[in-house]
Amino acid sequence: MTQTPSLRVDKWLWYARFFKTRSLATKFASAGKMRLTRTGVTERLKKPSANVMAEDVLTFPLGDHVRVIRILGLGVRRGPAVEARTLYEDLARPAPTKRAPGALKAKPGARESGAGRPTKKQRRATDRLKSGFD
Repeated sequence: MTQTPSLRVDKWLWYARFFKTRSLATKFASAGKMRLTRTGVTERLKKPSANVMAEDVLTFPLGDHVRVIRILGLGVRRGPAVEARTLYEDLARPAPTKRAPGALKAKPGARESGAGRPTKKQRRATDRLKSGFD
């Protein structure tokens, strides 16, 4: 009897570079936020020791998006990103964020004109105005 190759889900997530460390992948898998679909049957994964195989489909939230991933290979190490992308097929790519045309992201610490501390030019103008009343 031959056994199909499988790998722990936390290890596979780390190999495929969805998480920076294996301990982060383990915590995520323990949280029970992942679903595994194998041969049409869907189950919720609650343990990081759950095994995944090729052709399984994983569904999980990551950042602002829900990722739907078909496992193509198991991998034997955590290699470069190019190698990691060969381990899966992304079935639901994250949609690009839509911004209004011309809308720029506000820089941290930026203020509107006239708000906060006066500029050097404004301070000099204030000083000139005040010096006329002495």
